[in-house]
Amino acid sequence: MTAVDTSPVRNPYLTAAGWRRLFRDRPMVPLLILLGLLVVASEVARPGIVSLNWAATILRAAVPLAILAGCQTIAMLTGGIDLSVGAVGSMTGFVLATLVGGPGLAAGLAIAIVIAALAGLVTGIGVGVFRVHPLIMTLGMSLVVLGLANVWQIVMVQTGGGVPPSLRTLGTGTLLGIIPYSFAVFVPVAALILLGLRRTGYGRMLYAVGDNPVAARLSGARAWQVLLVLYVISAILAALAGFLISGLTNVASVTLADSYVLPSVAAAVIGGTSIMGGRGGYGGTIVGALILTVISALLTSLGYPEAVRQVLYGSIIVIVAAAYTRVTGET
Repeated sequence: MTAVDTSPVRNPYLTAAGWRRLFRDRPMVPLLILLGLLVVASEVARPGIVSLNWAATILRAAVPLAILAGCQTIAMLTGGIDLSVGAVGSMTGFVLATLVGGPGLAAGLAIAIVIAALAGLVTGIGVGVFRVHPLIMTLGMSLVVLGLANVWQIVMVQTGGGVPPSLRTLGTGTLLGIIPYSFAVFVPVAALILLGLRRTGYGRMLYAVGDNPVAARLSGARAWQVLLVLYVISAILAALAGFLISGLTNVASVTLADSYVLPSVAAAVIGGTSIMGGRGGYGGTIVGALILTVISALLTSLGYPEAVRQVLYGSIIVIVAAAYTRVTGET
C-alpha cells in the first residue's frame, strides 16, 4: 500500500523562503514596505511632520533625483554607468541662466539641450565606438564639461540673467499644495522610460546588450549604435534634471548637480537594477529615489550636523542596498 502524507500543508508565506521568493518575484514589495517604514519613522522622530506640505516637499526634491537615476538605470542595464550626469546637469542650468537675459528663455533651453546632447554624443562615441570603459569615459567627460563650463562662466559672467522666474515656478510650485509642477516634466519622462524599456525594440536591445553582448551581436544588434543613442538620451535627461534643480534651488552654478551623482546611482541600485547589466527597471528606481529623499529629510529633521548627516546617509545607502540585494537574491 502507498503511504498517504497527512502532514498539514504550510502556508508558503509563513516561511523565510516563501517571503524571499515573494520579494525576488515582486521586488517592488520590499521597496514600498521600506518607504512606508521610513515615513512612519519620520513621524515618530518629529510628530506632526508628515503632512501634505511635507509630502509636496519630498516629491519636489525627489523628481530631479529620479530623472538622474533614470540616466543610471538605462546605462546600468547595458553594464555601464554615467558619472557625467552631474556635470551635464549643472552646465545646462548655468548656460540657461546666462542666456535668458540675451537670446531668451526658449533659445536658452534649446542651446543648453543641444550642448548636452553633443556631450552625450561624444560619450557614446567613446564608449560604443572606441570601447572606452563607461566609468572612465563618463568620469573624463564630466571633467571636460566642468572645464568648459568654467570657461563659459568667465566669458559670460557679466551677462547672466539668473534663474528664470518660470523655471523657479516649475521647480518649486505645487498644484493643490501637493502635486509639484515639476511633474509636468517628470511624468512624460517616466512614461517614456517605462514604456521604452518594456514596449520597444530599443529597450529590449538595452537588456540584451547588458545580459549577453555576444549573443546580442550574433542576433544582429549593433551595440555601438545602442550605446551611442543611450548616452545621448542620458545627457538630455540630465539636462532636464539640471533645469529642475536650478529652479528648485534658485541657483545657477557649474557644480550645482554634482551632489546628485552618487545618490542617482544608489537609487538605481536600491531600485533593483543590476550593475552587471541585463536586469532591472525604472519603476523600482523611482521608489529608490523617494526612499533616499525621505532618508535625507529624516536626517535633516533630526538636527544632525552636516558632516554627521553625510556619514549616516552614506552608511544607510550601503546597508539598504546590501539588505535589498540579499533579500531579493540579486547577484
